Amino acid sequence: MDLQFFKYQGTGNDFVILDNRNGQYDALTNQQVNWICNRRFGIGADGLMMLNTRAGYDFEMKYYNADGRPSTMCGNGGRCLVKFAWHQGIRKPLYKFIAADGDHDAEIDDDGTVSLKMKDVASIKDYHGDFILDTGSPHYVKIVSDVMELDVYKKGMDIRYSNQFAKEGINVNFVEQKKDDEIIVRTYERGVEDETYSCGTGVTAAALVCYHNERGFNDVTVHTKGGRLTVEFDRIEEDTFNNVWLCGPAELVFAGTISVPDL
Repeated sequence: MDLQFFKYQGTGNDFVILDNRNGQYDALTNQQVNWICNRRFGIGADGLMMLNTRAGYDFEMKYYNADGRPSTMCGNGGRCLVKFAWHQGIRKPLYKFIAADGDHDAEIDDDGTVSLKMKDVASIKDYHGDFILDTGSPHYVKIVSDVMELDVYKKGMDIRYSNQFAKEGINVNFVEQKKDDEIIVRTYERGVEDETYSCGTGVTAAALVCYHNERGFNDVTVHTKGGRLTVEFDRIEEDTFNNVWLCGPAELVFAGTISVPDL
């Protein structure tokens, strides 16, 4: 199968994007997606997305992890797909699209920043002093003192493959608080099974845990290995968060064609 691809990145979280509005890539197998995302034999990416049509929306987002399996919401991926839609001529002051976790709004600022509205969160569970919440994908958040010195691969894998989480998997975020409204986040992602340069739903989860205003508006700056993001939200009451927006860059890296083997 020959396909035309576009590669995008959002703070180093990189994705292969396919324009599938005519359904030409519907027959792509999970094994082929895995091959495409392989950094040695394919294009190389943390995940693959398809831009699909869906009645009543500007587009549909279909997301696959790098292991080739369909997955839940990807925040940086969603922002990259919005920028891709803009490059493909779908230009709106406010985008409305649907993904695995439901409806999303998004907008592109004059400076190119893409802001994506995430799902509301109504529960944060305490887990032996750490935190578990769902921001479109399941996340484990652990507060640490010196995150840049941490072995994220080993520590993240230990939690992700522990008896509690091994079957369904969970993304593991290690967070260092720098200021009341500023944090550093490093994430081990399921499906990639490694640390990524950034994780949008993980950054969102960490920011919600590290709120700086007990009630009302919060604006948290988040530093990742791949760059800076901001998360804006309203804390309505304990463990309840609305109007959650993930904001940051999303850029085209390169485009091309590739012949994908039968797998």
